[in-house]
Amino acid sequence: MTRKRTAPIRASKSNGATVPRGARPFHSPGTCLESLDAQDAAALISAASDIALVLDPDGVIEDLSASIEDLPAESYSTWIGRPWTEIVTPESRPKVQSLLEQVGQPDARRWRHVNHPVRAGADFPVMYSAVPIGQGGRVLAFGRDMRGLAQLQQRLVDAQHALDRDYWRLRNVETRYRMLFDMAAEAILIVDGTSGKVLEANPAAKDVLGPAGRRLVGQTFPAGLPERLQREAAALVGRVRASGRSEELRAKLTAPKRLELVVGASLLMQDDKPMVLVRIRPVQADAVSATSDRQAAIARAIERLPDGFVVTDPDGRVLLANAAFVDLSQLASEEQLRGESIERWLGRPGVDLNVMLATLRQQGSLRLFATALHGEHGAEAEVEISGVAVPDGDPPCLGFSVRHVGRRLGADRLAGKTAPRSVEQLAQLVGRMPLKDLVRESTELIEQLCIEAALQLTQNNRASAAEMLGLSRQSLYVKLRRYGMVDAGADAGRTDDGR
Repeated sequence: MTRKRTAPIRASKSNGATVPRGARPFHSPGTCLESLDAQDAAALISAASDIALVLDPDGVIEDLSASIEDLPAESYSTWIGRPWTEIVTPESRPKVQSLLEQVGQPDARRWRHVNHPVRAGADFPVMYSAVPIGQGGRVLAFGRDMRGLAQLQQRLVDAQHALDRDYWRLRNVETRYRMLFDMAAEAILIVDGTSGKVLEANPAAKDVLGPAGRRLVGQTFPAGLPERLQREAAALVGRVRASGRSEELRAKLTAPKRLELVVGASLLMQDDKPMVLVRIRPVQADAVSATSDRQAAIARAIERLPDGFVVTDPDGRVLLANAAFVDLSQLASEEQLRGESIERWLGRPGVDLNVMLATLRQQGSLRLFATALHGEHGAEAEVEISGVAVPDGDPPCLGFSVRHVGRRLGADRLAGKTAPRSVEQLAQLVGRMPLKDLVRESTELIEQLCIEAALQLTQNNRASAAEMLGLSRQSLYVKLRRYGMVDAGADAGRTDDGR
């Protein structure tokens, strides 16, 4: 490795240095180090670190050594004569102050992550440890290049984001499929093309086929149909499976209702397995009344929901609301709500409604928007609002579901601080805690995931894991205890080689 140095580090005798708890010191330091001259000591320090700084008692850099091949010399050429706190990023200055204040203390955390600003590109991350040297209060700071770990952390975050996006994309597709499947007016069945068993059947199949339709899933198709229609439907499915072309047949059903049905079948492939999509559609208008009855039942269920539900026009003015929302707004009847803007009861007037309307216009749906709801008589409730836009309705409207989450949030607060386990949980904390706390939570989560990954790669060999992470063994043990990844008894009985 090519070594870049602005000036050699001058060696000095370390009489006041303390040994961190858990470290193994030399038994006879005088025997092994007494023959070192200044040049040998400087070479030893340079070889043991990527960056080494010699500081005076006021924290001003007197000398330095850098052995990082791809770091431009102009990045550190002006450091000598400047305080250490001036050559780091603003958020790293408290860490540098802590290192300088805790020099020589045996229980101090000896390694801190510090970022140096670089003119071109991202900040340069370094893990520093500081020890006292000599009797004059001078300090020697050892630094290790952390760019590899920073890149690993960034790749981990990017991979987690990609996984979350793919997961939610699949969830949305599945939700849309399930909604279309359940709300379809015609009976739909999915039949295994090999065994002939019904894999799925939507609620409309129960209306068409009556009591027999409730036992369709798991039965061999065409179970549930009249005997004559069973033979015709079985022959239809066989022809579609053999030819791959969609076909239909018409048949009359006398029980449980007198209907004329159109039975259609189409072949589809899923995981290289043939499936048959069977559609049973009534020709007469009886199915329309069944759909109307179902819609009326849905309306009654919404009215009795314990969560608030409100429908507004595209500008947010209330068209109708259920009893739970009337209760949250502390009004006597739904009539008092109609024509009023929903913004009147939201916690942040002029902000919340604009955000919700903009999201609905752009995306068509809104999920778990956290805010507060103020009643007419001063009561306040923490709520989560989900919404959907219905631009093709008559008239166009917006629907909002309002869930009271005050009790749940109170339980979360009583539970104390718990590190979030996913990016989704971090996003839910936006608006509920300061950005500084969110960043700290994210950093701790990434650090814990990296430690877990290193332990898995090294088969729980902590010495190897510490070396892989660029940490001392003591620092790794401290982090393991902090994150609850080791018990005190197991840690106390651990040998120095990590076993």
